[in-house]
Amino acid sequence: MLNPHEGQALYAPTVPAPGPMVPPASMFGNVPGYEDTLAGGGGGYLPPPMPLHPNRDPEPAPVPQDWNIPSITEDVARERFIMYASGKCCYSNAPAKDGVITNMQAFNTYRYRLETFTESRSTEWATKPYEGEPADFYTQTAPRPWEIPVTGPSLFQNHEENIKVPYTSSNKPCHTCSASGKMPCHECNGSGTKVCWVCNGSGREGGDSPCNQCNQRGRENCSKCHGNGTKECETCKGKQQLLTYINLKVEWKNNVEDYVVEQNSGLEVDNLSDVTGKTLFKNAQYMLYPVYGFPDPSLSQASDRLVREHQAKFSQNSRILQQQQTIELIPITKVTYKWKGGIHVYYIYGNEHQVKVPDYPATCCCSIM
Repeated sequence: MLNPHEGQALYAPTVPAPGPMVPPASMFGNVPGYEDTLAGGGGGYLPPPMPLHPNRDPEPAPVPQDWNIPSITEDVARERFIMYASGKCCYSNAPAKDGVITNMQAFNTYRYRLETFTESRSTEWATKPYEGEPADFYTQTAPRPWEIPVTGPSLFQNHEENIKVPYTSSNKPCHTCSASGKMPCHECNGSGTKVCWVCNGSGREGGDSPCNQCNQRGRENCSKCHGNGTKECETCKGKQQLLTYINLKVEWKNNVEDYVVEQNSGLEVDNLSDVTGKTLFKNAQYMLYPVYGFPDPSLSQASDRLVREHQAKFSQNSRILQQQQTIELIPITKVTYKWKGGIHVYYIYGNEHQVKVPDYPATCCCSIM
């Protein structure tokens, strides 16, 4: 007599895939000075304490009087133009080699850059698999966030450090797996087996031939959990216990803002972001004084505005460590040339002598075979 279940796969009930579980608030203790610290979401950036001694007022730096712009020669202009055309597969070299330069006009273009280097600190309750570390919760009073000594990077270099706050760690049962170290395998819904991929659960293949892959069971062991039906808990990594502690994130950031003086050369300002210029003025202090006495009043106005904005904005939730302001002269040369009776223009700009050609007069369609 045939077994009515022979050749039929038994399907396990669906087990939903485990999602991220927020640790319960009861996992974390109450640490003086960290009452607003949350799990995962942090407690926001913490304002630095008031300095014990008043800071000195910023001092104006000497401003140079020589703002002359360097010029390039006609030979350099032609050489860079030929190099530019040679690097384009669809450009003929003829305009660059045979064109006659009729005019070269230099433009004063200044870029003012303000850098404000800050340190900010934030906290959050964190967990990690327990590896036998000593739990030091409440063995001493935990230092306040801004009392913890940290070695920072070089000035104006972005960097981030995560530090375990002393005397805040304790070990707790894992909330995700209820301290079992295991979770149901969502690949096989916790059954340890999956429908046979050869016979699709029928136990037979090719008509009445028995399926050798699953020995006519219609199911085979799950490859993800090796037939166990469970997998290691991803939260505690099978350790069953978690170390809870307050994590201090220290972030050093160089906040940079540029202002470029408008110029009438016809070259768009966006092209200048990739080039450097001649440094005419550089001044670094704890707190800066705006640049005054610049030939173009718009740059002085921009310096005054940006310095005030940075000092007001970044002193609220971070500590200003240093400020630096730079004025660069970015050379732009507008070259007018004649080729085959037509008048054309190109630009050479930056210390790198980059070339911008609005409309090259001799191009062709390229095709890749």
